[in-house]
Amino acid sequence: MQSHLCGHTSPSQTYLHFHLRLFSPSWGLKGSLCRLRRQKNRPSGNTGSAFALFVKAKEVEVDMSASQREISWRCCQQTFKDLTSIHRHVASQHSGDIGQQASLILKQMAGIGINSASVDEMSRPNKTPDRNQEVIYNLPDISHIDSDEMKSSGAGSNGEVLLYYCYCEVADPVGLCVWQEALCQHLYLTGKVRIASEGINGTVGGSRTSTHLYVDAMLSHPLFKGILTKEDFKTSAGGGHCFPDLRIGVFEEIVPMGIHPEKVSYKETGIRLAPKDFHAEVEKYLSQGHNAQMDTILLDCRNFYESKIGHFQGCLAPNIRKFSYFPIYIDENLDLFRGKRILMYCTGGIRCERGSAYLRSKGICTEVYHLKGGIHKYLEEFPDGFYRGKLFVFDERYAISSNSDVISGKIYSFQSERYFCKMHPVSQVFANYYRRAPSCLASFN
Repeated sequence: MQSHLCGHTSPSQTYLHFHLRLFSPSWGLKGSLCRLRRQKNRPSGNTGSAFALFVKAKEVEVDMSASQREISWRCCQQTFKDLTSIHRHVASQHSGDIGQQASLILKQMAGIGINSASVDEMSRPNKTPDRNQEVIYNLPDISHIDSDEMKSSGAGSNGEVLLYYCYCEVADPVGLCVWQEALCQHLYLTGKVRIASEGINGTVGGSRTSTHLYVDAMLSHPLFKGILTKEDFKTSAGGGHCFPDLRIGVFEEIVPMGIHPEKVSYKETGIRLAPKDFHAEVEKYLSQGHNAQMDTILLDCRNFYESKIGHFQGCLAPNIRKFSYFPIYIDENLDLFRGKRILMYCTGGIRCERGSAYLRSKGICTEVYHLKGGIHKYLEEFPDGFYRGKLFVFDERYAISSNSDVISGKIYSFQSERYFCKMHPVSQVFANYYRRAPSCLASFN
């Protein structure tokens, strides 16, 4: 997710580049995911965007078994088994169709607004758009704001980073994806946004002027009205420099737990506790004797390298490398949680939403609570509370702190596809690299 976002065009010249990346069905995703990306060296115009949408529209997905799906493409009464063949066919036989779709994308981005239903119709032609769902997503008026005020430069600038999520039913993820791309480029924001039928999860950085306009735009969006509030946005010092680029995509889950949202829904989440109530619960837990503590588990559901540099006192921190391992950890330790009262927490609250839902689905705990807004919100109210050490964040800052405690002198992170562990002192980010196998997890603990 890294390439520098640069060369901003003016709002009226903003182009949307669709980059459709096809994934292996064994990844557990829905075959093909729409990923939007601004690329520095991408050719001008919207032909590439239209080409990707056209190919996406020809996709056919066949269930081979409960865990495997086969993807092919059907066009002109022919079946294509690989991307190369469908690309060659579309390039040679459908140049006129591509041109028409490119014109439509350009028209949508040139100031008319974005009609999400029409974009969704192109990418999912088998679904008939509902006229009631057609919404023109407008962009904030920034004509009265100086462009320098909109931009966030390097460290020390008047910028900030937003962290938020919203679980809700999204009927048109692709349309929302298009609007998010246009909105972030319009406001000179960088960051990462994940969109799915179950909601949206984002972290973006820029000037404070830009982030405030972004929050206003999100709160006024008809999809989020009455659901998303200003308090749901966690803020921290930073800016556009905290992210190398802007990446927005449509996924099966807004946080990758590896279980389909229809199987474990956010609607079955545990009981949310406000920071002050969670603080009181932790205080009560720590003040009790060992026997009383046996009835309650303070559970950190983050990755091991996050809890290594900061955690709540007295917590149980699973030795997991990524959140998709959390359900496995629960399944392997059911007896540990049986009959217990659970207090869960994570960075911003999103992992606890479905993590607690998964734990509740096992029917073994007496009660499952989790920290609303996560550690981020807790530290805003209790900077010297029961959370000690640094808070790991998934951007170029790597960690932020609210107290002087140092739990560990190193940050541990992964490039999971390559099993490449990176170990470096907090004060010297990326100073040293060491190649290790997956078994290195055990040695860290």
